[in-house]
Amino acid sequence: MATFEKITIETLINAPVEKVWKLWSEPEHIMQWNTASEDWHTTQATNDLRTSGTFSSRMEAKDGSFGFDFSGTYTEVIPQSLIAYVLGDERTVTITFSAKGDQTLVVETFDAETTNPVAMQQEGWQRILDNFKKYAEHN
Repeated sequence: MATFEKITIETLINAPVEKVWKLWSEPEHIMQWNTASEDWHTTQATNDLRTSGTFSSRMEAKDGSFGFDFSGTYTEVIPQSLIAYVLGDERTVTITFSAKGDQTLVVETFDAETTNPVAMQQEGWQRILDNFKKYAEHN
């Protein structure tokens, strides 16, 4: 099994954990927030949120110049608390959802891939998480 550098990002969302969990996990919502910038969008998403379930999404540049699939298999799911999954290249991701009154702390720890600089990956994933925060607080 490969060894990857770990990256952690987080955000505090002004919404209760029940709402955050729903917006994070339902495909119709994933397609609205799963982007790092305005010139990208998620064109499809599926999500079987349970241990051994799978998920996939398709991210594309709005100008059609580039796109990629993002998919994996859940290794652990604890509703409104924890999502862990493994990607096809053996990288792992763990996301925790912690209720803080009417707020939710979301912390993602993921294995860096070896193609792009770690700082670029951290920034990209943080921008997606920040976009989720904005979506969750306004929907």
